[in-house]
Order: sequence, then C-alpha cells, then structure tokens
Amino acid sequence: MPIAKKAVASKAYIFFNCDGEKSLASKNIAYNHAVYGAAKTSRNALWKKIQEEIANHRVIIDECNLELVKKIILEGNPKDASQYMQFGDIMEFDKF
Repeated sequence: MPIAKKAVASKAYIFFNCDGEKSLASKNIAYNHAVYGAAKTSRNALWKKIQEEIANHRVIIDECNLELVKKIILEGNPKDASQYMQFGDIMEFDKF
C-alpha cells in the first residue's frame, strides 16, 4: 500500500475592508470574497484591488508608504502591508 503524502500548505490572502481597529467583526467575507495566491499574477491582482480601494476612498495609505506597500505585496508577505493601511487588512490563510 503506498504511503500517503503529507499535504503541504501554501499561502492564500484575502483583502478585507474593515473598521479602523481592524476588528474581526468588521471583516465581511460575503463582501470581500476574492482569494489571492502567492503567484505573481495573484499578487498583481491584489495590488490592483488595493489601488481601486484607495481611489474610491475606502482605504487610506499615506502617500509616502505607497511604494513600500506595493513592494511588500508584490515581493514580500502581503499581510505585512496591512500595518500601513487604514480601513483595510490583508489576512493570510493556509491553502492545501
């Protein structure tokens, strides 16, 4: 009988609009339901989504931090970009 391979989790990210405290209760999966993977195309789509939220005044990022946030999302761990956002949060999940 073959031995089952252990599943290895990769990461997935969901962007949420939220309150200023980033409370879990303010993050609505029915409203923010797009899941972004770690691939370059997914990271580009996540950055595009955040740019749309900024343009529509739903998320605030200080202009001096925009390039840093972009770099973190495209090259680093996207959830780390959340610290520079007001009314937005990126949560990380394991994807199997």
